[in-house]
Amino acid sequence: MMMKFLQEEQKLWKKGYKYVVGLDEAGRGPLAGPVVAAAVILQFSNDKFLIQEQIQNLKIRDSKKLSLEKREEIYKVLTACPKIEWGIARISQKTIDRINIFEATKLAMEKATINLIKKLNKNRDKSCSKIHDREILDKPCFLILDGNFKLDLIDEKLEVGGKIKFRQKPIIKADEKVLSAMIAGIFAKVYRDRIMKNYAKKFPEYGFEKNKGYPTKKHLLAIKKYGPSPTHRKTFKGVV
Repeated sequence: MMMKFLQEEQKLWKKGYKYVVGLDEAGRGPLAGPVVAAAVILQFSNDKFLIQEQIQNLKIRDSKKLSLEKREEIYKVLTACPKIEWGIARISQKTIDRINIFEATKLAMEKATINLIKKLNKNRDKSCSKIHDREILDKPCFLILDGNFKLDLIDEKLEVGGKIKFRQKPIIKADEKVLSAMIAGIFAKVYRDRIMKNYAKKFPEYGFEKNKGYPTKKHLLAIKKYGPSPTHRKTFKGVV
């Protein structure tokens, strides 16, 4: 079952792409809170995901089709796995209002990718005992994006040494078809849900712990009654 979700990664591994990054986001539709993106790399050997057997029983799928409890279970297992590397980034509601949700989503994915690359370099430096053994991340990277757009990533944004060559492939519903993007979607969703739970403590009248900022009937009624909170997106219909 897991193999069919690895087809995109395996094709790219065979072509020599050591770093195949799956990207997804959470939080494009809510009326409040940030948009969060995650970038995920699966380590492989002989074109196979190294811990495939260990995660077979997790029944990984699109984060939107998992219960909160199941997402948390999968998140706990995968974030503890040394064969998975990831980067996460959040873009605030203020920035969303300033540049629009589409551009904010792209920016979150860019930052998540940058955070992942920096993390890979940092981990590599720690594992090297001699300066001249340190390898700059100079292999070509391939990004698989959930959506129908590409990012504006350029080498100069990555001040981590070396030139990084990016190629990109947007795939509609990649979070249902591509394992690394599926995992990225789960990471982004869990991370964002936790942010909204914290906002619920500051602004309990909006029910963020349940609706996570999405426009439920109760949420919309709360906005009408109390007005928008500082974490609401002021440019979104239902808030203004």
